[in-house]
Amino acid sequence: MSLLVLGDSLSFHGPRTAHPVDEPRLWPHVAASSLATTADLHVGLGWTARHAWTAVRTDPRVWASVRTADALVLGIGGMDSLPSPLPTAVRELIPVLRPPAVAARARRLYRSRHAGLVRATGGRPTALAPAETVRCLERIRVAVTTLRPHAPVVLLLPSVHRSGLYGGVHSGRSAHVAAMRSWASAHGVRALEVAPLVTEHVLGGHGNPDGIHWGWSAHRVVGEAVAELLRPAEPVVPSGSSSGVVPRARC
Repeated sequence: MSLLVLGDSLSFHGPRTAHPVDEPRLWPHVAASSLATTADLHVGLGWTARHAWTAVRTDPRVWASVRTADALVLGIGGMDSLPSPLPTAVRELIPVLRPPAVAARARRLYRSRHAGLVRATGGRPTALAPAETVRCLERIRVAVTTLRPHAPVVLLLPSVHRSGLYGGVHSGRSAHVAAMRSWASAHGVRALEVAPLVTEHVLGGHGNPDGIHWGWSAHRVVGEAVAELLRPAEPVVPSGSSSGVVPRARC
């Protein structure tokens, strides 16, 4: 099956920096390789579920990918759960400030004050409210599966972090995990619990020095777990039967 992957920066950052989306060590390609297929990545830095939904609505490259997708993998929602004491739009508008010196000063100010604001507000609000994350995920699911009704959907639940930029705070994660897990259960989406796979790696300092992104070992583990959720179950021979095998679907 061909994988359509919508993801945030965890989908294309490695242990030191960001990589082109065709880097084979990234978890989407690890998953695709395990399934002997390919992955088509549509990802962005800081993407929330709302950014991904906007891409599905407006980006012709995503439209083309949907037409050939055999499975949809949603590697989004983690950014949604991170603290955002200032509106996300404030961060996203910094690059358009002019002259460039003003943008540079605003960026330095944002970075220097952000962790303090996060701690002062207790990590609230988050980049997106859990209900808004789920609303966008559902719109993506409906849009893709309307055209590809037999495509299974996999959702990666939010990871963990130890980022100084966020003051080590991730108080909104549990609410997002609960909302996303509930949505997945209600719509037959296969949810992957990412945190148990990467917590030791991230909190132990084995990933990217930024405290958010993963090293290659974590990419491998997550990619293999995604593949396992999509891998068809092995055919089995019913007890007492001699007429061949009967395929058993995973779900």
